[in-house]
Amino acid sequence: MRHRKKTVKLGRTTAHRDALLANQVCSLIEHSRIKTTLAKAKAVRPLAEKMVTLGKRGDLHARRLAAGHLGQKDAVKKLFAEIAPRAAARKGGYTRIIKLGPRQSDSAPMAFIEWVDTIVIEPAPEPEKKPAKKAPRKPAAAKSEKAPAPKKES
Repeated sequence: MRHRKKTVKLGRTTAHRDALLANQVCSLIEHSRIKTTLAKAKAVRPLAEKMVTLGKRGDLHARRLAAGHLGQKDAVKKLFAEIAPRAAARKGGYTRIIKLGPRQSDSAPMAFIEWVDTIVIEPAPEPEKKPAKKAPRKPAAAKSEKAPAPKKES
């Protein structure tokens, strides 16, 4: 039985899983919203919320702990400078998971995970460009007739 076994393994070794979750949290910090499978989103949520809690503490030790978990200096800077101050008034629940439909290729359930206090504006899709209409071709008879070049005899 799996009583009191909290970790979702995601079919990976411990090191691979830790790296995957750290990269997902860094992407979430950078882009404010990521699209992933529902299982990964549920596994990312606790780590992301712990990182925000460290960011709210704001001291050097918290910064070093966050850097140790995430491994990307830019993500740690953005976490402590932008995301944690926005979440200062909240006592928890910094992320939300929005379920999407199944992925078309393998029917895996997909989801968005995003920060609660951030409004994500997606760029509007660009309108498709129609090919330019070509000028009508001239009839074949209108081409100038040239005499064929004489053949060389060997």
